[in-house]
Amino acid sequence: RVEAFRDAASAMEQEKEILLEMIHNIQNSQDMRHISEGEREELNLTANRLMGRTLTVEVSVETIRNAQQQESLLHATKMIDEIVNKLLDDLEDAKIRLLSLYGACTSDVPAGPIDQKFQSVVIGCAIEDQKKIKRRLETLLRNLENSEKSITLLEHQKSAVRQSCNSKQD
Repeated sequence: RVEAFRDAASAMEQEKEILLEMIHNIQNSQDMRHISEGEREELNLTANRLMGRTLTVEVSVETIRNAQQQESLLHATKMIDEIVNKLLDDLEDAKIRLLSLYGACTSDVPAGPIDQKFQSVVIGCAIEDQKKIKRRLETLLRNLENSEKSITLLEHQKSAVRQSCNSKQD
């Protein structure tokens, strides 16, 4: 029963993360640009309210770690944070580096390179921490993918507007 209880709490933690990501994606979706200002404002208010309510829920499952596992977790978190902090400077490089970290966490054969140093650090973490690190990397990569799609759509819209303006000038 204790393990079932811990599993249920972990599932709730994951569900909270998923809900927050969904709300964030809705707020930043391209579809929001295609609705009226009033509807957009109403949806943003609702999204902000839901985000606030979701953030009031605290679910925590503590992981028992020895000193070496604690040190490995701190080191792995620091490595990910360093990439995230440099994300805006070089989006493509950050994505490649995150993919190599993710490749180090998965048992599947990754498409790209594996960060061997990160892999050895993650192996030193507790199993529950390894799963959380992998989920964090999956979320970061998903968010990067969504950002790239938004940027591509915006660039496409800009070029369409430029072409329209150029054809009107001709």
